[in-house]
Amino acid sequence: MPFSPAQLSNAELVEENRLPACSDHHWYKTPQEWEGRNSSYEWSLNGLWKFSYAHNPSQVIPGFESPTFDCAGWDDMRVPGHIQLQGYDIPQYVNTQYPWDGNQDVHEGQAPTSFNPVACYVKTFMPPSLGEGERLVVEFAGAESALAVWLNGTYIGYATDTFTPSRFDLTDALVPGENKLAVQVFKWWAGSWLEDQDFCRFSGLFRDVTLKVIPSAHVQDIHVRTDCAEDFSSAHINVATTLHGRGSVSVTLEGIGKLEQVSPRCFTITIPQPHLWSPEDPYLYRLLFTVRDEAGEITEFIPQSVGIRRFGIEDGLLKLNGKRVVFNGVNRHEFGLNGRVMTREQTEADLRALKKTNINAIRTSHYPNSSFFYELADQYGFYVIDEMNLESHGLWDQVRFFQRPVEEAVPGDDPRWLPTLMDRAANMFERDKNHPSIVMWSCGNESFGGTDILAVADYFREVDNRPVHYEGVHWDPRYPETTDVFSQMYTPAAEVEEFLKTHRNKPMILCEYAHAMGNSFGAVDRYVDLAYREPLFQGGFIWDFADQAIKLKDRYGQEFFGYGGDCGESPHDADFCGNGIFFADHSPTPRIQEVKYLYQGFNIAIGSDSFTVENRFLFTSSRDFECRVTLAREGVVVGDAIIPTDVGPGQTHTYALPLSIPSNAGEYTITVSFHLRQGTPWADTGYEIAAEQAVFEVGDRQPVKATGSPEIIVGTHNIGVRGKHFHILFSRLHGGLASYKWAGKELFNSPPVPNFWHAPTSNETAWKAPAEDGQWLLASRYAMHTPSLDNPRVSQEDNKVCIAFTYDLPTTPPSSCTTEYRVDGDGRVEATIDVIPGEGLGDMPEFGMLFTSSADLDQFRWYGEGPDECYVDRRGGARLGIYQSTVAEQFTPYLVPQECGNHTGVRWAEVTDTNGIGIRFEGHPTMEFSALPWSPFEIENSTHAHKLPPIHHTYMRPALMRRGVAGDDTWGARPHPEFLLPTGKLSFTFAFQGIG
Repeated sequence: MPFSPAQLSNAELVEENRLPACSDHHWYKTPQEWEGRNSSYEWSLNGLWKFSYAHNPSQVIPGFESPTFDCAGWDDMRVPGHIQLQGYDIPQYVNTQYPWDGNQDVHEGQAPTSFNPVACYVKTFMPPSLGEGERLVVEFAGAESALAVWLNGTYIGYATDTFTPSRFDLTDALVPGENKLAVQVFKWWAGSWLEDQDFCRFSGLFRDVTLKVIPSAHVQDIHVRTDCAEDFSSAHINVATTLHGRGSVSVTLEGIGKLEQVSPRCFTITIPQPHLWSPEDPYLYRLLFTVRDEAGEITEFIPQSVGIRRFGIEDGLLKLNGKRVVFNGVNRHEFGLNGRVMTREQTEADLRALKKTNINAIRTSHYPNSSFFYELADQYGFYVIDEMNLESHGLWDQVRFFQRPVEEAVPGDDPRWLPTLMDRAANMFERDKNHPSIVMWSCGNESFGGTDILAVADYFREVDNRPVHYEGVHWDPRYPETTDVFSQMYTPAAEVEEFLKTHRNKPMILCEYAHAMGNSFGAVDRYVDLAYREPLFQGGFIWDFADQAIKLKDRYGQEFFGYGGDCGESPHDADFCGNGIFFADHSPTPRIQEVKYLYQGFNIAIGSDSFTVENRFLFTSSRDFECRVTLAREGVVVGDAIIPTDVGPGQTHTYALPLSIPSNAGEYTITVSFHLRQGTPWADTGYEIAAEQAVFEVGDRQPVKATGSPEIIVGTHNIGVRGKHFHILFSRLHGGLASYKWAGKELFNSPPVPNFWHAPTSNETAWKAPAEDGQWLLASRYAMHTPSLDNPRVSQEDNKVCIAFTYDLPTTPPSSCTTEYRVDGDGRVEATIDVIPGEGLGDMPEFGMLFTSSADLDQFRWYGEGPDECYVDRRGGARLGIYQSTVAEQFTPYLVPQECGNHTGVRWAEVTDTNGIGIRFEGHPTMEFSALPWSPFEIENSTHAHKLPPIHHTYMRPALMRRGVAGDDTWGARPHPEFLLPTGKLSFTFAFQGIG
């Protein structure tokens, strides 16, 4: 029966002639081939294909699949790849919207017709010589979102389900010599209503295309199950095989022995004292299958990794090998610089980075990943929630905003969606079932509930014993049995705790939390603390791994990372794709500093003479790591030691500090850290996996004493203060510090001004903070000084000149601010800012002062918390020390420019040129501080980092405090109250002085 584009609108037709789903094993002709991972039974068809683009199915060139049709003049298209990243159509980023919404009136279950891009591919190949009984199969590992296949003009078949393999038997259509493989890939079909994931919309053949020879006797499917004794003293490995053709199978467990054949296709072996798999010790056994034909000749060898572990709900809790699990997890879209085209090498680099960050769990949001991801997750050690290709979020708003009954949600209870759902569930399960890293099956994402999804959950339970996950039951609780765990998204930690007071019958996870959009990830410690305090709360998965941004070039050839709308698409959801704890190029963002700290396996508390270690690992003692203790005085290391520890899993122990805090006055830090004794596949020997720091003050800080008194020159419009190396001018007329020269060099390009503003973060924009805070923007830009006999006030005291300016701030009701400068004989200026907000005004974004200098002052050194940016609600992973950077490096390239580069707990900061001439700022005793190449106003006005103006200045902002960055979500969640600036009168004191 020929293929017809009309079947794209048939949600119940999911495939024609597609081979049954099966396990993702590989087969080889010889043992040497499997060691080299190079099977002579496989030929890659990756590379350049001939290509033609059609705006919709009606515009496809008729008959292109015919052997007589000449495609030589067609363009070339690289496979795997998205056509949208190779010059055809455009990428489109949408989140909750369907990409066709408002452009075509398409009813649920119909495929768009007027605009539904079709990618037509042609590849010629010389087939291998097939022996008797052998077959040739083509496998498309990923095609977005439906494909039809022809060989030599013969229709082969049709398949859907973007993210799992589609295999077709080509044998009967082969011809001698060159063969023509033709494929149509349709961007959308009826099932695309179930593929409204929060991601960029692409199409094409985006995963590998491979020819595979099926031997005359071939193991088509392998199903491995492991069962552990209650006390884990032994384990059984049970194997079931499906054999194609006539022949026999034997199975050996490498290094142990041959499996007993209990039926023609089933095998078993008992292992005493098994080496159990876990993320901490991802040990894998290896099964070796030998397949023979009827004549006894070997037709294939198959290696299959096996992880022996027991995971499930025991005593009401999720447990691995008898131990309660906490998911220190992240959601991971399969996305990189080439979109969803990911290589094994790129994926392995991602997993190494996640292991270094102490992440132990990954949710494959919201579709099955490439098969090699699971193989690598087995090897590196991750808990994986394998999620089915389902999300109908674009119809969510019809229930929320348009009062559509939840029973009518898609897929809901509508039987026409069931074939697609069951097909996708089976495709995922059959391919991935043998991977020990997979600990839960997920029925999809954000599609409410209903009998259809319940049927999917029941299917998973019928074929496997792993728990089933589905969050949508939280919104549609008609069938709570759909999920084996309570699962929610972005619920504040306090509300999770409250929920579990009355819901004690299932363990709970947050399948998404800590929405890491822009400068975010504040107060996440609340969740982690709860996970170790409340047994039923077993962790969560950060949203998400990496920004989904596309590398583009502007009209001037400058590269930048683009987000929704940058490709000219509409509708779109702007920068909501920028939620990663890694940037789009998979380099770490500053949030990684906090993620690594919160997820570390040791909770450490440090006292003045001892430290206590709580071991949060399940199976690993602290003795497996080297424990280092470091003593520093005001950022300079004065002692270090290595101390043996042996804190067992789940235990807590206290040790005496091997170093004593000196009696000499000063500020001291003690840092306790744990490091790898031996290198691993993901990190070298000595890599730090956990650390904590405590700060101790000995004696009183002595006030800075000047060497003499400054000279004061009182003029008509200006007041001068000078000493041996400096000369300062204060302007009566313009109301502020007009000039500061140090060693003859002007340090400021414009008067320092009180500042109450920063470029809004993504979270602040989401909860409409700029509208609430706008008066503080006016106050920062347009403070008014009215000269008078007592404004400024000038006096001398304690060998210092004191000059104070009062400003009226244009807020409603009005506010006022006073800035007092106290200058000593060495040119050190102690500044105090007092602000009295108008009654009823809310908290300000920040409170400090903005200094502007020449861009020549581009070197930054500070004694404070770092090394990465940190904020009052995201400073757990920061440590007190002396750090060196450049001003340019302090700017964090979030997708949309916003507040960044701050450091908390700063004692002093120096901003200088390359010769060391510049300014030193000092806290009283501490402050927050940032130094950036652009002002808050320039940053706020730019939509992309590459659009920021050329650098002319360095902007320094000492502050009493900046508002916390928040991060529970990015659509209304504010910072926790304790991370807001107090309302009412505020005062901030700091000092600055020329140096060099």
